[in-house]
Amino acid sequence: MPIAPTDKGWDLPLPFVRNRRVDETEIDDFGHANNAAYLRWADETAWAHWEADGLTRQGCRDADRGMAVIRTLADYSGHCRAGDVLSCAVWIALSDGRLRAERWYQFRKRDTGETVFRARTWLVSFQLSTGKPARMTRDFARHYHVPDAQLSDAVRAAHLRSALWVLDE
Repeated sequence: MPIAPTDKGWDLPLPFVRNRRVDETEIDDFGHANNAAYLRWADETAWAHWEADGLTRQGCRDADRGMAVIRTLADYSGHCRAGDVLSCAVWIALSDGRLRAERWYQFRKRDTGETVFRARTWLVSFQLSTGKPARMTRDFARHYHVPDAQLSDAVRAAHLRSALWVLDE
């Protein structure tokens, strides 16, 4: 079972959370999970969040829309070894409901609660057939919704307390 979304150790309130076991094939020459694996887990978590919202990849193709990551900022703050179970959290932290959104991630070891990874991705909605920016469809705008007041307040507070979130744009 993942660490509960209501657990006080999350950076922001009420994340989408899924578990991920670190596989032996993801271990590098130094005996811990390779940095690239964390980014793959973030992508897997984002897709799981999308699908948990009742949306599909085929729906993206049918709507001729996608969300492109245009920038990623990641903070690796711990080590994971084969067999560790991570509770991987994602939030839609910011969105204009039209073209741009941000996902924030936090991965914690399920057995200790230790945070081992945080990341922030900037996204833009685009038309799959042309590769050009395009307004979000209704389904995209619903998923990448403007956060509620509780989450918005927590995002602002996170900007103030952590260098990871305050990179000049």
